[in-house]
Amino acid sequence: MTPAARTAVILAAAAAVVAGAVTSFIVLTPSDRSTATPRSTLSLPPTPSATPTPTPTPTPTFDKSQLSHDDASSLWVVVNKLRPLNPVNYAPALANLTFPGGKGQLRPEAAAALQQLFADYHAQTGDQYTVVSPYRSYGTQVSVYNGWVSRLGQAQADRQSARPGYSEHQTGLAVDIDTAVSQSFGATAAGQWLAANSYKYGFILRYPDGLESVTGYEYEPWHFRYVGVALATEMHVTGVQTLEQFFGLPSAPNYASDDDH
Repeated sequence: MTPAARTAVILAAAAAVVAGAVTSFIVLTPSDRSTATPRSTLSLPPTPSATPTPTPTPTPTFDKSQLSHDDASSLWVVVNKLRPLNPVNYAPALANLTFPGGKGQLRPEAAAALQQLFADYHAQTGDQYTVVSPYRSYGTQVSVYNGWVSRLGQAQADRQSARPGYSEHQTGLAVDIDTAVSQSFGATAAGQWLAANSYKYGFILRYPDGLESVTGYEYEPWHFRYVGVALATEMHVTGVQTLEQFFGLPSAPNYASDDDH
C-alpha cells in the first residue's frame, strides 16, 4: 500500500470514531443544565405502604359510675354538708395503723396505702410525717364538734369541723397529717410533697385552698382522703380538685338547715 493510500485509510477510520462519539453525546441547553440532576443524586419515589397507618383510637373516658357516691362503705362515697352518711352512725371495718408517734385505725386499703406513703417519704427525704387524726367514730365526732362549738361558736366550728354523721373521718378513709394542723403546713416542703405525690398512693387533698364555696370547709392542707389510685390519678391528670366538681355534684357550702345536726 502506498503512503497516500495508508493515510486515506487512517483518516477514514478516525472519521468513523468521531462520528460514533457524536451520536452518543447529548448536548444540554442552558435550561436543561439548570434542571438536570446528577445520576448520583437520583432516587426512586417511595414505595407505597401495603398496610395503611391505623387511625389512633381515642382513650376511653373515665367511668365515674364504677363505684357508688352514696354508699357509706364505698371508696368513692362523697360526704359533705349536704350528703350525710347513711346511716349517720355508720362504722366501717377497720385495720390498725401504726404511725410515727402513735397508733390509730383506718380502713385496710387506706391504712396500707398510707404506710407505703410514709415509707417512701422517709426513704426520699429522711423525714417523717405524723398523723394527728385518722378514723373517728360517730361518738368521737360528737365530742370533737361540740368542743369546737364551745371554743369558736357554731358558725366558725362549721367551717373547720364536720357535724357528727357528716364527717369524712367517720368513713375510715380520711386522715389528718401535720402535728400543728395549720394552714402554713401547705407551704412547707412536707406539705408540698404530700400535695404533689399523694395521688400516687390513692389520696387527694380534700379541702383545697379557695374552694370553701364548693366543699364547705376552709383550706386544710393536712386533710387527705383515700379514694384509690385510679380516681386520685384521674383527678390529678385532669386538674379537678374536689369530688363535688369531678362527679358533678352540688356544691355544699352550708348545711341544708341550721337545725340539721
